[in-house]
Amino acid sequence: MFIFARPNHGEQRFRDVESRQRLTVLWEFVVSHVAVVLFSVVSVVLVALLAAVGTGKLARLDGATYPAALMRSAAAFAAVLTLTAAVTGALATVLN
Repeated sequence: MFIFARPNHGEQRFRDVESRQRLTVLWEFVVSHVAVVLFSVVSVVLVALLAAVGTGKLARLDGATYPAALMRSAAAFAAVLTLTAAVTGALATVLN
């Protein structure tokens, strides 16, 4: 069996693959950053919810009414989100 290959065999196809490869690397870079951001947001909201639930439970154990415990829970939730936003802003300023 004889194989005859042209001098520039596959050159055009490799150029096409190279352009697609750049797009794939860029796409993976974007997707990985979006995944990190989403994971960070979900973890921050989860910690804020846990803090709110803990605050509400402690307020109820202290004898607060349901509306008062809910207000304390909402304040704790907002405080955790505000603190996280402030720390993120400070870190973004320092790192850039």
